[in-house]
Amino acid sequence: MVGSVLLERMRAEGDFAGITTTFYSTSQVGQDGPDFSGGGGAGSRPLGDAYDIAGLSSHQVIITCQGGDYTKQVLPQLREQGWDGYWIDAASAKRMDDDSLIVLDPLNRDLIDQGIASGMKNFIGGNCTVSLMLLALHGLFKQDLVEWMTCMTYQAASGGGARHMRELVTQMQTIGNDAADLLADPATNIIPLDQRVTDIVRSESMPTENFGYPLAASLLPWIDTPMDGGDTREERKAFDEGNKILGKSGSGIVPIDSICVRVGSMRCHSQAFTIKLRQDVPIDEIESMLDGANDWVRLVNNDKESTLAQLTPAAVTGTLDIPVGRVRKMRLGDGFMSAFTVGDQLLWGAAEPLRRTLQILRESGV
Repeated sequence: MVGSVLLERMRAEGDFAGITTTFYSTSQVGQDGPDFSGGGGAGSRPLGDAYDIAGLSSHQVIITCQGGDYTKQVLPQLREQGWDGYWIDAASAKRMDDDSLIVLDPLNRDLIDQGIASGMKNFIGGNCTVSLMLLALHGLFKQDLVEWMTCMTYQAASGGGARHMRELVTQMQTIGNDAADLLADPATNIIPLDQRVTDIVRSESMPTENFGYPLAASLLPWIDTPMDGGDTREERKAFDEGNKILGKSGSGIVPIDSICVRVGSMRCHSQAFTIKLRQDVPIDEIESMLDGANDWVRLVNNDKESTLAQLTPAAVTGTLDIPVGRVRKMRLGDGFMSAFTVGDQLLWGAAEPLRRTLQILRESGV
């Protein structure tokens, strides 16, 4: 999914003009590759073998969306053979390594420029929810107003990949088909319909090969592997990656805790924040900070009509917009606020930082 979205974004922005590209695959070697001749790039050529170290090492820049296992196998081989090119990666494997920089240029362009100047070669896209969180709250972080925060995520099926998206739709179809007779009769008591759906969700006929459990008509309050502190690896990323992207260390680190939940939307991750501010700031100033922080975040009025029309996956899917709403002070105290955001995690959460890093490298003259 990330690779497909990345290629479409690069095509739309004309990123292939003026560069020579070779496309590689781990599973479709020899088949026809993408044709970007209309956008100034090369025409279709057979896909290369993504494990061809000699072929890969002929390039100045490699962009990969293959996943962490691929990174762990291929990148060390390239470096051992003396490849000194730039590695731009969507996978998490290198994010926290000292020889890598997590890229989110609206927030850390200065760190990216410093990295290029100092000889940094590994530029890694951040976790999708972390990138969306930081972009949404950019205005508060820019003013160093966040003392600590919690982040409760509602993550789409596409966070697991294309197979998980298909499984969610199949689960929906299974429920719809098996309950169709009761649904067709508006006189049917709701209790039998509710019981039928419950029985279907719990039955062995429910496809769960990828998720492991039903997601349709349910949710999954666990993503990724467990960590020692009782959180999951996905939940820990907000703290680890968030502070690295912001360039914070030592006493400047911002404590961030999360609970990550998989929900039944196809695309877009949503997040609810509880934020302890370093000082009491009037709500109108907070709204102004959020709304003007970057070109993609926009404030949604805290009313029912605006929220339901603008602050949902249905409204945001396929766009670069990052709306932030439900902004209010909390009864916990004057220094506490809450907010809610949603963004297409396949765009700003994954593909967009990669293509923008390539452009930054080109602009720097490497």
